Amino acid sequence: MFYSITGKVVFTDESTIAIECSGVAFLLNASSNTLRKCGDPGSVQTLYTYLSVREDALDLFGFADKSELDCYKLLIGITGVGPKAAIAILSALTPEALALAVASDDAKAITAAQGVGGKIANRIVLELKGKLEGLPLSSEAAGNVAAAKKSTVSYAGEDAVNALVMLGYSRTEAGIAVGKLDGNLSTEEMIKRALALLAKNI
Repeated sequence: MFYSITGKVVFTDESTIAIECSGVAFLLNASSNTLRKCGDPGSVQTLYTYLSVREDALDLFGFADKSELDCYKLLIGITGVGPKAAIAILSALTPEALALAVASDDAKAITAAQGVGGKIANRIVLELKGKLEGLPLSSEAAGNVAAAKKSTVSYAGEDAVNALVMLGYSRTEAGIAVGKLDGNLSTEEMIKRALALLAKNI
């Protein structure tokens, strides 16, 4: 029904933004990532929108870019992930970070979102596999997603990632580092070289 809205920002708080368009102010629910990108009251802003229709309410959601809107639509299509949980996830993770978490099987990163437990996070990783590759990511983010995905292909890569996680690195960090290495290396050599990459803050 609504694709986007452009107008003057008249109000913001921790979870909503009001945009005045042709004399009418629309109140939109938004992630903290979108709210950080929006200008101060008085500035002109364009947000992509999604209208949630329920029996007792019509809720309008706003997104600073198309990739976040696309992620939102995918998230609410997962059983157990409602509109509020989807916004919480996109407040904790940018689309790039979500794509990385899914590519590297890092469900723990998704549990950083308020109200999202391990069971739902694991379901999100499982159901979004292969569905975030079409997001308009930066070249660096796309490269990291490809590396994280590659790290889960071989047993040696998985073992190396697990070892790095035990050493205190996140699964996403470990997946990116291991994915940038030759997949024919032994697990021990992967760990050694991945640690060197991590030390350089890849």
